[in-house]
Amino acid sequence: QVQLVESGGGLVQAGGSLRLSCAASGPTFSTYAMGWFRQTPWKEREFVASIRARGGRTYYADSVKGRFTISRDTAKNTVYLQMSGLKPEDTAVYYCAADGYDSMWYTRTFAYDYWGQGTQVTVSS
Repeated sequence: QVQLVESGGGLVQAGGSLRLSCAASGPTFSTYAMGWFRQTPWKEREFVASIRARGGRTYYADSVKGRFTISRDTAKNTVYLQMSGLKPEDTAVYYCAADGYDSMWYTRTFAYDYWGQGTQVTVSS
């Protein structure tokens, strides 16, 4: 069982930056692929970024590529999402998720076994 706790959300002006953190419990964190998703009341939960367990390769949605960076600190059992150049359309609840199979379906919610409670990010124009 893995528990995930996000933090770092808040209110920021357009063009600003935020860093989200996701602290994971459990001794096998390094074997999980980790992902960030976001959701608004009028859209389904969408993929933002992921980092593989094996090799640490990263993937990004086209909408955030070049602005967001996902990383992980295995010693701290934490995954980060550094967000810069924020836009009002980035406003959403951001969720981190863990995939125990490090699957190829990293953009899909069904690939992830565990989810955090979410943290709100609001970008004002």
